[in-house]
Formats: sequence, C-alpha cells, structure tokens
Amino acid sequence: MTTSPPPRHPKIEIDVDADLARALLVQQHPHLAHLPLHGRTFGWDNLTWRLGDDLALRFPVREMSSTLVAREQRWLPVLAEQLPVPVPRPVRDGRPGLGYPWTWSVVPWLQGAPVAATPVTGRTGWARELADALAALHHPAPPDAPTNPYRGVPLAQRYDVMVARLTADVPHADALRDALDAGLAAPAWDRDPVWVHGDPHPGNLVAAGGHLTGLIDFGDLCSGDPASDLATAWMTFDAAGRAAFVARTQEAHRWDDATWVRARAWAASYVPVLLAHPDEYPLMAEVGRHTAVQVAHG
Repeated sequence: MTTSPPPRHPKIEIDVDADLARALLVQQHPHLAHLPLHGRTFGWDNLTWRLGDDLALRFPVREMSSTLVAREQRWLPVLAEQLPVPVPRPVRDGRPGLGYPWTWSVVPWLQGAPVAATPVTGRTGWARELADALAALHHPAPPDAPTNPYRGVPLAQRYDVMVARLTADVPHADALRDALDAGLAAPAWDRDPVWVHGDPHPGNLVAAGGHLTGLIDFGDLCSGDPASDLATAWMTFDAAGRAAFVARTQEAHRWDDATWVRARAWAASYVPVLLAHPDEYPLMAEVGRHTAVQVAHG
C-alpha cells in the first residue's frame, strides 16, 4: 500500500501508519479489521485514515491535542441530533494500545470535497445551509460544556498574541490589525455562553452537488462567544456568499453589530496561523490569503 508521508510539521509527534491502524482495529474492533485502509490525510491536530467506503479512523498526532477526540466522543452524540448537516459522530471509540497513547475514534466518512479545495465563487449556493448549521449549534450550552482558551473567549484575552503574529510578511497586516482593534473596542459578549464549534474554516467543511454535506472536526468544541465561529463569513466566502450567510444567520439569531465586528476580528487573527506552514498545508495557506483579502476589503 502506498500512503502519504506525514507533513514536515513540527507539531506532529506520533504518526499512525497502516500497520498500526490495522493492528489497533484487530485488537479493539476486529469486525472492522477486514476493511481496506486508504486515503490518509493530515490536519493540524489529527490524521485520518479512510476505512472502506463509509468509515474513517481519526487519530490525534500530538499530546496537546490528545484530548480533542475524547471531547468529540462525549459531546457529538448529543449535538448531532440538533444539527441539520451531517457530522462525524463516532460510531466506535478507540483506546490507547500497541504503543499508541491516546483515545481515537471510528467515524462516518462524509461524502464530498473539502471546501478549501473548491472555488470560492461556488460556495454561495450553500452559504445559507452553513448559516443554518451554525445557528442550530449556537444555543446555550450546559454548565458542564467544555471551555477552550483559544476559542469563544473575550478578544482581550487573546489580543496580544494575535497582534504579535501580524508581522510585516503577513498580507494586509495593517488592515488586519485595524480589524483586531475594532473587535477589541466593540462591546464584549454579555449573554449566556453558547455552543461553539471552534474551527468551522473551509478545511472543516465538506460540500458536494451544490450543498453543504458535512461539518467536521469538533475537537475545539466549547462554550462561549459565537463570534469566533462567525469568522467563517470572511474565511469561507466572497462578498456575495458572506452576504447570504450573514442574512440567514440574522434570521435565526439577530446577533448585534458588535458580534459581527468581533467575528471579523477573529477572522483577522486566523490569517497568520493559516499561513504558518504553506509548504506543508498549501490549502490552509490559500484560505489564509483569501481571508486576508476579505477582511481588508470586505
């Protein structure tokens, strides 16, 4: 079997090759071990093996993110019932074994293309569907919902880090800093915390046939301010798609102007992160360049 090598990403601490993935299946889910493994892909925190036609295996690749899959196992079965778009609700839980130290999952394979690999102009047709999905998620979270120091928090907690990343080589750095300053100056979230996906950028969206067919990677799921999710308006769409997304979102929640100002600030903050590893993650770098333009001119 030919598999893709791991990206030269300094944060990847443990790889899971086909032999280890198969051995873990034989040990823990033997009824699935006969299915072919193929199409390994890597994200920031996890890698995914496709398993047969309808399933996938999801493995954390670094200790810092090792708890994220467990978070999905705990909460996606609860949230999947209220969301109008398919999500990778785990169908089997995996545990540490055979030298692999962390929790992992067997999840459904959601059919479609990663949105980051599709033309931006073709996304407007399903902008309202993404708005509906996030609106269904953005409802009050229970007291035991997870928190996240990087998402859903007041911008003041992250501002210094965000601004420090806007170095001279970041495109439209001045405009991005202006957006951050505006977000910091805007009134903070003062309602009850809502569920927040944490990372609904185009790499975590799946589309096919002119429709949104999946919202994936809930590892950053938390409760807090939805503005960090609404940043996808600038990350995913052009002006036309963003207008459709915002209009539909407002039908559901009527977020105030300050929420959208904070959302634009969050979008600005993601640009240097997305651009940090352009050779290893070229699609994410393209999302970063697109976001910079949209924040600067949108």
